[in-house]
Amino acid sequence: MSTYNNTKLDANELNQRRREALSKIDNAEFGWFHIRACLVAGVGFFTDAYDLFAINLVTPMLGMIYYGGTLPSDLDLGIKVAASVGTFIGQIVFGALADRLGRKRMYGVELMIIIVATLGQALSGNGHVLSLPSALIVWRLIVGVGIGGDYPLSAVITSEFATTNRRGAMMAAVFAMQGFGYLTTGIVAIILLAAFKTSIQTDVQNLDYVWRILIGFGCLPALVAVYFRLTIPETPRYVLDIENNLNKAERDVATVLKENRNHLQSEDDAADAIISNPATAKGSFSDFCAYFAKWENFKVLFGTSMAWFALDVAFYGIGLNNSFILSSINFGGVKNDNWTTCWNAAVGQIIIVLLGAVPGYWVTVFTIERLGRIRIQIIGFVMSCILFCVLGFAYHQIKDYSVALFVFLFAATQFFQNFGPNSTTFVIPGEVFPTRYRSTGHGIAAGSGKLGAIIAQVGFSQLKDRGGSNAFIPQLLQIFALFMLIGLLVTFLIPETKGKTLEELSNEEEPYVHNTNSLNEEK
Repeated sequence: MSTYNNTKLDANELNQRRREALSKIDNAEFGWFHIRACLVAGVGFFTDAYDLFAINLVTPMLGMIYYGGTLPSDLDLGIKVAASVGTFIGQIVFGALADRLGRKRMYGVELMIIIVATLGQALSGNGHVLSLPSALIVWRLIVGVGIGGDYPLSAVITSEFATTNRRGAMMAAVFAMQGFGYLTTGIVAIILLAAFKTSIQTDVQNLDYVWRILIGFGCLPALVAVYFRLTIPETPRYVLDIENNLNKAERDVATVLKENRNHLQSEDDAADAIISNPATAKGSFSDFCAYFAKWENFKVLFGTSMAWFALDVAFYGIGLNNSFILSSINFGGVKNDNWTTCWNAAVGQIIIVLLGAVPGYWVTVFTIERLGRIRIQIIGFVMSCILFCVLGFAYHQIKDYSVALFVFLFAATQFFQNFGPNSTTFVIPGEVFPTRYRSTGHGIAAGSGKLGAIIAQVGFSQLKDRGGSNAFIPQLLQIFALFMLIGLLVTFLIPETKGKTLEELSNEEEPYVHNTNSLNEEK
């Protein structure tokens, strides 16, 4: 009898200490550690976007240098889609490994992969066994793995360190760095083209300097961030719920929040005193299946995954194939003038990003805690669906009536994708799953998005010229509108996460509470 009472008291005490540790994280004042976490994660997403979208400007240069005009369509598609295939692999693999091995152990590894593969691209050359395009495809597949690993790791680490009332804004700010990465590709390209203008106009082979430096520049921000990622502490939630070490979690919380640790055990004592509870659920394949076999849990995974899939069909279908927009604003290719063609592509990319993408990202950052994730996602899908319908069904009429109106409507789709599902599909999966499957769940949702991107890139490439150059674009825009509608419908399967703790969103009883109830019944 007394044994049960002592155990009951121990369980209550453990439960109380766990709640206090989590409460300190959830209710902490916004400080330098939170800013640092956002910057360290954000630099990674800056690099991801730079590496993904720089290829838009590189493939035309490769065609001019090595093929006397245009890169063959199969090679153009292969080089562009390779990174998406690698990203899909990285999201699934790193998502699972971060739950199994720890966020800290994996964080930074993905950036090292990106650095090595980016240098590999920049230094690639033609060989007897492996051609330059083939080498680029291999290296872009590898860089994609690193980029994919960044999604679940940065999302979950930011989520688990964030305060409840600022979690959405912090995660959205990390993701918003993609916009600056996309923008920087155009800026760096303009600087390089201006520097090499005379030599390129003399001999187009000098574009070889430009594309290699443009790709290689992507290493610099990653090199800056990799040290800080390798030294970031493990998240207290991982220590609590997966390592199951309450004592260490309390010390880590005190360290992160710069509290007085005199009341806690010393480092030496703590090494021999692991305070844990056997009632804490442990991650395993059977437990994973049991958790997601419940409809209330599976519908969240399905909803977040399908929403991201639907979004990326349109987002990457256009994002990596925007020549039809550039040509409509007189920033397309110029016959027999390679330098001007490359210049127009870089300037046009900057215009597109500044008109829609960057504003959309940051409006989300500043409104997500007020409007909520689901409302922003619904607004984004509804407006994107409407705008794609207008552009798809009245494509030629709008272009013939007013180029300015056409560009405005296209920029509006970019705005509402980023002030909408492109941001929220990243944020929500980092909040709605329990700690032991949070990174895995985010990886599955993100990987589903990349499947949509792969399908879109292959489909866009194969279909856009049916009936003539860019003749099938209106029908593709109509297809994108359908996917926006699908994204809207599955959004209603996803719970609103604003103002709720990660534990409230996990759909599980708290550990220790369950243990105490079991003990009371046994008594």
